[in-house]
Amino acid sequence: MQNSMIWFVLVLCSVAAAILFWFALKWLLTAFRKYEHDFKHQTQKSMSDFFLFFDPVQLWTLAVLMGVLTVILIWLLSNSLPVAVVMGLVVLMAPRHVLSVLRKRRLDRFDRQLPDMLLSLSGALQAGTGVQNALKLLVEEAPSPLGQEIGLMQREQRLGLSFEQALDNLAQRMPSEATGLVVSVLKIATQSGGNLSEALDRISLTLRSRIQIQGRIRALTSQGKMQAWVMSSLPVGLMLVLNLIDPQSMRFLWRTPMGWAVLAVIVVLEVAGAWMIRKIVSIDI
Repeated sequence: MQNSMIWFVLVLCSVAAAILFWFALKWLLTAFRKYEHDFKHQTQKSMSDFFLFFDPVQLWTLAVLMGVLTVILIWLLSNSLPVAVVMGLVVLMAPRHVLSVLRKRRLDRFDRQLPDMLLSLSGALQAGTGVQNALKLLVEEAPSPLGQEIGLMQREQRLGLSFEQALDNLAQRMPSEATGLVVSVLKIATQSGGNLSEALDRISLTLRSRIQIQGRIRALTSQGKMQAWVMSSLPVGLMLVLNLIDPQSMRFLWRTPMGWAVLAVIVVLEVAGAWMIRKIVSIDI
């Protein structure tokens, strides 16, 4: 009778474990498909913003292959499957992060080019040139990404879009306060008239002052950001050094469930600390 109860409990535990594993696998597959869809959609949008037309399916396939190869390589080197899986996930998510950083840099470069563009546009208007002709002259001389975006706006107009709609599309592609301010001024000037040249001069001066203040803030907060990187990398470096000095003791950290739990806590605390430091030193004006 006792043996029968033991077998019955074992069967129930096995069934429960199988059900939990099935639900976990189903959730993982759903999350993987959702991430794949978001990856392809955002990658295609980001690449089109860079005027690069690359198949997102190929980029996704490359990211998956690199993630799998990373898991295999780290597993062979460290003999720790959780560490290998975490590194594989990092490699899989890296392309989206890289594209996000590149898109932010492109947007910052566009904002830095706006004051000079506004001064040139104001000078052309004072010389008697119309807005459309002045923008056409700017496209020929402006560097990227400013020249690319203004050129795309003019091509949209040649395809039948109104000037206001083309400006709205520009604001959507370059979602910054500076772009929104310029778009609003151009739309108001074309609809209700007014001294557009004077308004552009004032906006150019405002944007230039804003860029200078942002540069000073970045210089003053660079030390805090460097501290975030240093404090985040210290535990990782310490673990690697201890693993080289005493691998027998560090074995419990890499190969036991308790060690994996400690690693998970370390990762969560490190990410939270770095995020809090970045929030403290991030000053928006």
